[in-house]
Amino acid sequence: MKHRDRVLAALSHEEPDRCPLQIIPTIEFAERLGDRVLEVMFEQDMVVTAVDGMEGYFGTEQSFVDQWGVTRTRVPYTTPFGIGHYAEITGHPLADDGAIDSYRGPDPGRDGLYDEPARLIKEYKGDYYVAAAVTCTIFETAWALRGLEQTLMDFIMNPDLLKRLLDIPYRYHRAVATRLAGMGVDMIWLGDDVGMQHAMMISPALWRKFLKPSMAELIAELKSVNRSLSVAYHSDGYIEPIIPDLIEIGVDVLNPVQPASMDPAVIKKKYGDRLCFWGTIDEQYTLPFGTVEEVKEEVLTRLATVGRGGGLIIGPTHDVQLDTPLENFWALFDTVLNTPYSAL
Repeated sequence: MKHRDRVLAALSHEEPDRCPLQIIPTIEFAERLGDRVLEVMFEQDMVVTAVDGMEGYFGTEQSFVDQWGVTRTRVPYTTPFGIGHYAEITGHPLADDGAIDSYRGPDPGRDGLYDEPARLIKEYKGDYYVAAAVTCTIFETAWALRGLEQTLMDFIMNPDLLKRLLDIPYRYHRAVATRLAGMGVDMIWLGDDVGMQHAMMISPALWRKFLKPSMAELIAELKSVNRSLSVAYHSDGYIEPIIPDLIEIGVDVLNPVQPASMDPAVIKKKYGDRLCFWGTIDEQYTLPFGTVEEVKEEVLTRLATVGRGGGLIIGPTHDVQLDTPLENFWALFDTVLNTPYSAL
């Protein structure tokens, strides 16, 4: 099967020849793959693009200001395979209440912003399924602007200001996502991290009051622009209380289904007739710290449970980190590619 057809079959709740695969490595891990990185890119079944400005992320400055005016500082982390870096948030332009009045966010129509998605659609859509990431859609960008602690307090103490704050990233990402849908991507990948390890970061009631209506409005608009479009929703952690709400507002695919927080087999059994899944391979223990046999066993378990009957795009539940042993990565990659559904 073509890569694209494999994904389309899975999303139609049909079993393709094998489970579709999608992997995003961090830059440091991609460098460890060396010449074989192209093998990984071309053998997986989805191409993921994005338009958010990444100015500064790939530079060498210790600190930089991103497209939202958020200050980020490169923080190193040490692994057995070298030192990696994350651009951690260290400054919030809307920390003061009055700053929101004069704030101007990035321009969703600026020159060149959509050049790379246009190229990928033109070059790869015939053979691959093309998804466009518009994640950190509302809540995550809002708290990056304001500060997490202050934003969480605003839900209760300053709801009017919170609504104005949430509207800033919502309007930007709505314009971006609508443009991408009209360009012909196959999937728009929305979402915000609203889950922690075993509970939600905010109550389901607050999510329904402040975030659900905007997400519902956005998804409805996207599907009116492109009726064949699929919509994925991302949140790490435990979000089971709002899964029925996500189905209600038109989400087609749940990502990443973090197995330390929600049992993928249980989630498939409860919601698999109305929802597809993308991810499910543990990035907290199995991939970085497990054995090769544990990686293979987890992959085969996901294929036999979540993948059975279609509905799964398998992959790690986070970008593959520098701390992942190469043998574990290849165990994941090779097991998926070499396990047809007929062998399960």
